[in-house]
Amino acid sequence: MRYWLVKSEPGEYAIGDFEAEKRAVWDGVRNYQARNFLKAMREGDLVLFYHSNAKPPGVVGLARVARAGIPDPTQFDPDSKYYDEKSSPENPRWITVELEHLETFPRMVPITELRNRFAPDELVLLKRGNRLSVMPVPEAVFQEIVRLARQR
Repeated sequence: MRYWLVKSEPGEYAIGDFEAEKRAVWDGVRNYQARNFLKAMREGDLVLFYHSNAKPPGVVGLARVARAGIPDPTQFDPDSKYYDEKSSPENPRWITVELEHLETFPRMVPITELRNRFAPDELVLLKRGNRLSVMPVPEAVFQEIVRLARQR
């Protein structure tokens, strides 16, 4: 099993939206490195849900990869802002996953707390200039973040 973090702006798609839907295709990622991370995800992998562009930003929930290796449907929709005219159903350029909501944490673990606990080498999220919306998380770091988030 591998561990991941995905970012979402709460104004676009918040943890409450995810909790209500229970499952969501993680579409619209248009960064090649993030896409490669999505391609590396496998069913059963665990995922931290992070609110970005929020005050404060932080980890707010837990998900599991329910289905992996799905062509991102938005790449084929000419009305979508994520449409990719170079992509086709026979040769999709953008692969994603379907995530299943597992838990909305009792408390957010804000970015300031993450910075106080982990070094940038331990958590890619903390690296200067990092703007990835999908990234791997080492197991020990993942487990510690979950422990912190479940504290009341």
